[in-house]
Amino acid sequence: MIPVTKPYFPSREKLNKYIDGIYERQWLTNNGELVQQLTQRLESYLGVENLLLVSNGTLALQIAYRALGVQGGSEQRPEAITTPFTFIATASSLKWEGIEPVFADIDPHTWCLDPANIEAAITPNTRAIVPVHVFGNACEVEAIDAIAQKYNLKVIYDASHAFGVNYKGESLLRHGDAATLSFHATKLFHTGEGGAIIFKRKEDLERARKMINFGITGPETIEELGINAKMNELQAAMGLCVLDEIEENLAARSTVWAHYARELESLVKLQKRSDDISYNSAYFPVVFESEQEAMQVAGLLKENGVLARRYFFPSLETIECLSYSSKQPISHDIASRILCMPIYAGLQALEQQRVIDIIQHALDAREQ
Repeated sequence: MIPVTKPYFPSREKLNKYIDGIYERQWLTNNGELVQQLTQRLESYLGVENLLLVSNGTLALQIAYRALGVQGGSEQRPEAITTPFTFIATASSLKWEGIEPVFADIDPHTWCLDPANIEAAITPNTRAIVPVHVFGNACEVEAIDAIAQKYNLKVIYDASHAFGVNYKGESLLRHGDAATLSFHATKLFHTGEGGAIIFKRKEDLERARKMINFGITGPETIEELGINAKMNELQAAMGLCVLDEIEENLAARSTVWAHYARELESLVKLQKRSDDISYNSAYFPVVFESEQEAMQVAGLLKENGVLARRYFFPSLETIECLSYSSKQPISHDIASRILCMPIYAGLQALEQQRVIDIIQHALDAREQ
């Protein structure tokens, strides 16, 4: 079976050296040497400051909401405006923190939260906007920031897909009050499980740093309500190894992405990417003419040993435990017709061609 993605496994020899160091220092967690090294190297590689490593991407979102005070300031249940076209953690992390996710529809071409739909969703209880840089495509950050300033709202970008993406020559992660990353095993850059928050302000970073260690700031001092969200040394060791080989990983994915685009762009709809970004080729999503066509192609791929994924499906406003928001027609439509194709560094040319041939065969048949 050709999977939709595979974890990137870096040099075992190099990983062993990092693990040897862990054994020599006898230090496994609590801001160890490797966590500090990875923090510094990621800040340098990404071109950001105030980066905080955490144990997974969902906790990155939850800590960001709390550090920025999204929960407070109202006797009513606070609300955050977000996109229904995303992985469930974007919205479920809000709900988990007692913040009501209010969905606003996406742009039909970029598939990111459409700024034109945000203001109509704002109420006296709105505290934040949580957009997603979907598949590494940049949201309209200037328009979103202008709305946030007008209504005094926090902006937390879920940038889980946007590792290494630059926008207008600098890191996309520099936008918003905070941007969060997921370092799940299937991500372009990963630490097995893990995540990070990039804060705009150092004081927010320092507050979050306390939160991820139970609020403990000394042997006998607890200054903040906290939780255990710390990255450990084994996670950091994997991250350092993956980062050492990130350029090879990016180049391999870029080759796969470009070949798909050449062969399929005349047959299916592709995401309209911002002209101002450097793309990371993390995903290759395609939209078919109808849900029936998408399901036929998915079935044919599966019959031939290829696993494509309906990513993201379903549109989140339809999930009863999340929201009672009205139907978001554009998100609902895109979600019903989308499939993500296999893309990872080890995907062989013949395997990719098999995927392309199956899709072309299926879509050629619709013309007859």
